Amino acid sequence: MHDIRRIREDAAAFDAALVRRGLPPSAETLLALDQRRRASLTAFEQMQAARNALSKRIGQAKGRGEDAAPLLAEAAQMGEAIAREEAEAQRLGAELDAALAGLPNVLDAAVPDGASEADNVELRRWGTPREFAWQPLQHFEIGERLGLMDFEAAGRIAGSRFTVLKGALARLERALGQFMLDRQTGEGGYTEVSPPLLVREAALFGTNQLPKFAEDQFRTTDGRWLIPTAEVPLTNLVREIVVDEATLPMRVTALTPCFRSEAGAAGRDTRGMLRQHQFMKVELVSITRPEDSEAEHERMTACAEAVLQALEIPYRVVDLCSADVGFGAARTFDIEAWLPGQGAYREISSCSNCRDFQARRMDARCRAAGQKGTRFVHTLNGSGIAVGRALIAVLENHQQEDGSVAIPEVLRPYMGGLARIAAA
Repeated sequence: MHDIRRIREDAAAFDAALVRRGLPPSAETLLALDQRRRASLTAFEQMQAARNALSKRIGQAKGRGEDAAPLLAEAAQMGEAIAREEAEAQRLGAELDAALAGLPNVLDAAVPDGASEADNVELRRWGTPREFAWQPLQHFEIGERLGLMDFEAAGRIAGSRFTVLKGALARLERALGQFMLDRQTGEGGYTEVSPPLLVREAALFGTNQLPKFAEDQFRTTDGRWLIPTAEVPLTNLVREIVVDEATLPMRVTALTPCFRSEAGAAGRDTRGMLRQHQFMKVELVSITRPEDSEAEHERMTACAEAVLQALEIPYRVVDLCSADVGFGAARTFDIEAWLPGQGAYREISSCSNCRDFQARRMDARCRAAGQKGTRFVHTLNGSGIAVGRALIAVLENHQQEDGSVAIPEVLRPYMGGLARIAAA
């Protein structure tokens, strides 16, 4: 959410920020609407003052025993005009808020300019993609040959973009989630949270999924929404409260199911588990003081990277360009795992600094000890990491020529000591 006062102070800078995202300038339209709203509020306040003065005259007239009927009639007419002006001010305010809510966050100056994801900038790589003596298989080929990944059954039960995992693969999914959660609550220093999976509309507005991305969400019959990521309930832990700055940074994590309609993904990644309506993910959320969020962004990304390093998955980190940064983010680092079955790096984690964009939508503030004033917190979120995509990466990177899959050392305690998954 944007502060209209910032736009008043530097409309040119705001328009330049929109142009970086490939959007048309909007400051002139917003400021004109703001001017109409402020004029209406001024008129409303002046009319209220006039009515107060008239009420005083009515009281004085009655005190003198004079006929106050004309003044009462005038007061009644004035009351109707005030109600109309108040409604107009509220309408204009709602229109301005809606216009501001529909505009994306201002990009960090360090974000590289670009026209598409092809212009994302690689920052670093870790690990060397494995050389195979045979043509490596994709994850769904491996899973189906093991007899432990059933897309046909999932289709009969729920339709497309669902998967049934069985036996050792179901356990591997569970093991990955538990390992990641233990890693983030241990070395990562995050506090585990078990949040609601159903949230109110205001929570999704706070983390900017609504109103712009409503079609990507699943809604229940009672007006609640299934979470697309635990970012929503975790970030909203600080909504409408003032946090003591001494308690920041606040770092929380959760392993939850996530639900996405994938409305804009028609025809993309239709085979396998890469893009699902339902999946598990370990989410990382940090709440910081404004001056600390940039360093926290680097720290969060490192926490996600540590998971892939432990799983022995080669990856690269890319700085998303201006055309690829998400709606609510000021800057985003994507971590892309190497998938030998595809012969490509694919996103497995996305870590974003939203600065005060979400905090304004949630009215989440902080206050330093001894200070009267408050300021908006900064919020960050990232995958630590997506369990389904980690499963894909493990299957493809640790596949064996005989069709079995070697279990990474760090996962074996979670698998009851199992070192290899083979066909039954």
